[in-house]
Amino acid sequence: MAHPDQKYIDALLNNDTAVIRELYRNYSAKIKWMVLKNNGTEDEVGDLIQESLMAIYRRALKGDFVLTCPFDAYFYMVCKKKWLNVLAKRKTDKTVTIEDDNRYNLEDDSFRLAEESLVEEGRRNLLLQKIQELGTACRELLELSWSEKSMEEVASLLNYSYGYARKKKSECMAKLIQAVKQSPAYQKLKW
Repeated sequence: MAHPDQKYIDALLNNDTAVIRELYRNYSAKIKWMVLKNNGTEDEVGDLIQESLMAIYRRALKGDFVLTCPFDAYFYMVCKKKWLNVLAKRKTDKTVTIEDDNRYNLEDDSFRLAEESLVEEGRRNLLLQKIQELGTACRELLELSWSEKSMEEVASLLNYSYGYARKKKSECMAKLIQAVKQSPAYQKLKW
């Protein structure tokens, strides 16, 4: 049975500009956030959205495509897989396209993908919220340590000794984990 969001698939097939504009309004911000947080640029956001919509359009043209989950979840997964391909190509100059890769049977797993997407987004939001609730020193230390910097570089940047930076990071992580686990949202997100 088709999901009510099948209207977006139909709009792509019929070139319904009003509904396509609605699609952009409703769903582009989430894709933009994903790309920018994962080493992308504003220009790449637009390209990724366009390529993903074209991939969905080509899939729908085959005539047997029925959307069985929210368009948001399906679109996000298509964009995410395409973005992972872009990142992989930057590193290895090899890529796998969604249309040709049989490992991703998105129609059969659409409900699972939708649920995973929502849970992943909820986890990310909870973690970001709890990081913001930490003190400035903890937040800065954790963010630097999660970057591509070594702990020696992090310690130097913060004017800490290496041993103190490691100890402080461990304490900050413990605070963050405790804050996440004490959140009412923790159990809902199947951590």
